[in-house]
Amino acid sequence: MSTEDHPLTAAIRRAGHASRHLFVGVLTALVCYVSTFLVVAVLLFAAVIIGLPALPEAVKPLRRLVEFERRRAAERLGVPHVPAPWPATDGGELSERVRRVLTDPTVWHGVRWMPVHALAGNALAYLAMVLWPTGLLVDGVALSLQHLLDRRRADEYGTPPPERRGWALRWIGVLADLSASWNTSLLTPSPSAALADRIDQLTESRAGAVEAHGAELRRIERDLHDGAQARIVALSMRIGLAKQLLDRDPAAARLRLDEAQDGVDAALAELRHVVRGIHPPVLTDRGLAGAVRALAADAAVPVAADVDAVDDGRRLPAAIEAAAYFVVAEALTNIGKHSGATAATVRIDRAPGTLRVAIGDDGHGGADERAGSGLVGIRRRVAALDGTTRISSPTGGPTDIEVELPCGL
Repeated sequence: MSTEDHPLTAAIRRAGHASRHLFVGVLTALVCYVSTFLVVAVLLFAAVIIGLPALPEAVKPLRRLVEFERRRAAERLGVPHVPAPWPATDGGELSERVRRVLTDPTVWHGVRWMPVHALAGNALAYLAMVLWPTGLLVDGVALSLQHLLDRRRADEYGTPPPERRGWALRWIGVLADLSASWNTSLLTPSPSAALADRIDQLTESRAGAVEAHGAELRRIERDLHDGAQARIVALSMRIGLAKQLLDRDPAAARLRLDEAQDGVDAALAELRHVVRGIHPPVLTDRGLAGAVRALAADAAVPVAADVDAVDDGRRLPAAIEAAAYFVVAEALTNIGKHSGATAATVRIDRAPGTLRVAIGDDGHGGADERAGSGLVGIRRRVAALDGTTRISSPTGGPTDIEVELPCGL
């Protein structure tokens, strides 16, 4: 039997892996120790109003720390890591973002976990340090003797030796598993809390969808009233004048009919514009890839469009294609009007069950959803389909918009 199969070597290797998990936990415990005081300070400042803007920003490092620890725990336990449903900290009024943070169960699970982990993470690692010399002494003697006896039985009876995991070193693995299980239970919201959070998300997205639908209907009504309807009324008046002039002044009547013909063409153009705003014909004729390439070609800045992932002939659901198209259209319009960019990129990828749309530019950034830049419309349109939107636009640029839409394919 080789040295690698020696039970003492295997026990030391397993204890080493477990110790690494525990000692990384010491580092996160130290971060939690410091962060606990920072959280208390932020809450105190928030209580006197001046610290309210810091609350949504404080959730961002908390989220990174918690998800890092949840990912480590899932890896230790051999289960897939599923990110927790954190609240959106960007976009919207400050009061709304603060409300989301203060009422979200995931945030409070993370806040309560920090002081517990600051103590437990250190304690478990110290226990592992104590177990190491004891384990090497006890298991070094016991496993070696047991290994010799197992080899003798194997040579005598021809049966393979049983697996020996040791007596003292194995407890280091138990401590690592305990740490992972403990952190997972503390950082995972209860089913009722997760359900309540999901209900809140759906309620908010439904309200946004209803508002977006109402705004879309008002826009269509305004376009019809100010455009096509006004032209048709003028057209009717010109035809009426032509009828009056037909007998006594045929030349003037012909002029009015020519004007009416021009009015018909203009009214048709207005109606096509309205129809394109409801569902672009190019999307039906050429699919999402062709429609996005058409948008890129007509954009005010050079656009590099990578849409090969949806150019394989498989059509997405119509609602998903329309949402992705309008997201790209609105984003490119914003880039042309507000960003000062010299170039932009559009990338569309398709993963199992998800369509990802990413738009970026090299402009000056600083896009604000509250300034009526169309970003609110993008977020609401995506949320209505149970998708997610991430917008990054620091002052100085660049601006990046990432959208994920569930497509069921």
